[in-house]
Amino acid sequence: MGKQHLYNVEITVNVKGYGESDTWSHHFGFRKIESHIDSATGGRIFKVNDQPIFIRGGNWILSDGLLRLSKERYKTDIRFHADMNFNMMRCWGGGLAERPEFYHYCDLYGLLVWQEFWITGDCDGRGDPVSNPDGPLDHDLFLLCARDTIKLLRNHPSLALWVGGNEQVPPPDINAALKNDLQLHPYYMNSNSSGTSTITPVIKDPSQYLDGTRVYVQGSMWDGFADGKGDFSDGPYEIQNPEDFFKHDYYQYGFNPEVGNVGMPVAATIRATMPPEGWQIPLFKKLSNGYIEEVPNPIWTYHKYIPYSKPEKVHDQILLYGKPKDLDDFCLKAQLVNYVQYRALLEGYTSQMWSKYTGVLIWKTQNPWTGLRGQFYDHLLDQTAGFYGCRSAAEPIHVQLNLATYSVEVVNTTSEELSNVAIEASVWDLEGECPYYKTSEKLTVPPKKTISTLEMKYPKSKNPKPVYFLLLKLYDVSDSRIYSRNFYWLHLTGGDYKLLESFRERRPPLKITSLTFIKGLSYEMRMHIQNTSKKPDSNAPLYRNNFIRRNGSCDELDSAESFDLLDGEKHEISLYEKIRRNFSREHNKAKVSEVNGTGKGVAFFLHFSVHASKEENKKGEDTRILPVHYSDNYFSLVPGEVMTVTISFEVPPGVTPRVTLHGWNHHDVHTVL
Repeated sequence: MGKQHLYNVEITVNVKGYGESDTWSHHFGFRKIESHIDSATGGRIFKVNDQPIFIRGGNWILSDGLLRLSKERYKTDIRFHADMNFNMMRCWGGGLAERPEFYHYCDLYGLLVWQEFWITGDCDGRGDPVSNPDGPLDHDLFLLCARDTIKLLRNHPSLALWVGGNEQVPPPDINAALKNDLQLHPYYMNSNSSGTSTITPVIKDPSQYLDGTRVYVQGSMWDGFADGKGDFSDGPYEIQNPEDFFKHDYYQYGFNPEVGNVGMPVAATIRATMPPEGWQIPLFKKLSNGYIEEVPNPIWTYHKYIPYSKPEKVHDQILLYGKPKDLDDFCLKAQLVNYVQYRALLEGYTSQMWSKYTGVLIWKTQNPWTGLRGQFYDHLLDQTAGFYGCRSAAEPIHVQLNLATYSVEVVNTTSEELSNVAIEASVWDLEGECPYYKTSEKLTVPPKKTISTLEMKYPKSKNPKPVYFLLLKLYDVSDSRIYSRNFYWLHLTGGDYKLLESFRERRPPLKITSLTFIKGLSYEMRMHIQNTSKKPDSNAPLYRNNFIRRNGSCDELDSAESFDLLDGEKHEISLYEKIRRNFSREHNKAKVSEVNGTGKGVAFFLHFSVHASKEENKKGEDTRILPVHYSDNYFSLVPGEVMTVTISFEVPPGVTPRVTLHGWNHHDVHTVL
């Protein structure tokens, strides 16, 4: 949610004649968090400093199943969630209360925290067979730990909500005790409709409250979440037809605390975490009804693999691109599906922001082990393409295609009116031509609002191509700077993407100009990538992605300075200046790499990766340097278009990094550093 203003308090105890005895410090922030059930949707609404926040976040399981908890990993985990533009993390009741570093980085990066106590339906009264209905074996010990946890976490400004348990409520005595301990101070009761309490007499002294500022909800499917009554009404947890996310009957309730989907990582992660028997891709078994049933190998089954098909409802989404040849091909096609699924999921919920939904939390964002069930980055900290699908869909100002109606929508989740903007929609075919181009009239978008604008009519035009690309841009009319860019690959109704298989051989030329800055073991890089299969049209101001940053990100373009980088043109360099001030040495000035091509066309599904340079690599050796933070990845460029990607990472001592570029129609690995 943008830059957070935090302060530090330090308390020192000095003993006369002996000096300092003890010292304690803590970061804190000032904010007001409210929460109540919305009468229109039945979903719970959260407000921060009087501003309603449309919740788009995820379920957090545990940083590491072996409890190897470190400040560095917490920082990466939380920054990844902020990079996806998420605004809430739910600490699931089947996990634990994390260490203070977790909440510190949520404070720092502006992520609200939904904190559950250690009650979960599959262990505490539900499940098949039904588990122990009396919950924890020692209720007094449980409450002792709960009260200690409240004291540990209550000073963190990111903490927004206490919840009794996952898909279950605590046993009656524990639930009553938590309700009493977490009743609201009178000052907060008026703004939290569910916060009234008659358990004990109202006391105005804040010191008499264990917290007093945050609502307590007894379970994750109660009081404004799911159906609000505790019935199993979250989910679903499987592959979907992308257009279904936008339909009014997709999910019935206002706030979905858990909705899951696929999560296949890249092939390098499978090879790094599984024996060769686990490198076998699923068998595709055709059923009598025409649907496909995936049959994964036993190792994938053990690791909770979610198929990319659902017989009788969803045709296999990987086979839409053609039958995969091997593990690498399967995982690359899975990334295409990951991107489409998660972007559509968040765009579908956001399309009905406030009219039907108040929030959604994805199950789940990461795995505490090498699992394959629903994740945006794997246990080795490499992001899937779904990560960047979410990053696109959850940006504060966003242009999107409603896949059910084909209307173009503009989303403004900020507190400011968005005015003097317009939409550019262009369709590109597999030959690199643009058969459809349209711009909208000037638009004004109210704060906290999704509006429908023009209809994308290309599929209804004469002789539309069966597979095509759509590029949407929301831009400022006065200077053509871009607020949001969204790239789709689409097929006509009833079709598939198999034509993209032959499209792999159409390799448009690329020009990559890089600046690298090094401080110790830390690297910061700025990459300008240009699709040079067509010379930019100087009369078309939107050929270059000149973004306006609205959320206080570090790469905000706020400098009037410029430098020569591409074809002698002047480009703004506020990020360049910021990096130069913070990093000790510049590496090789600007470096230019040319990637030769075979023809005009879209450079499709490009992604960078960072590796350790070695004179000789063992076959199958994992040379990736992880984690790496990318401002974007798994991106595409239409002819003549330019994009900037920033990359930051740390290298192990003694290691020289190399950065490579790979893509759907650039399947040879190109080293750009």
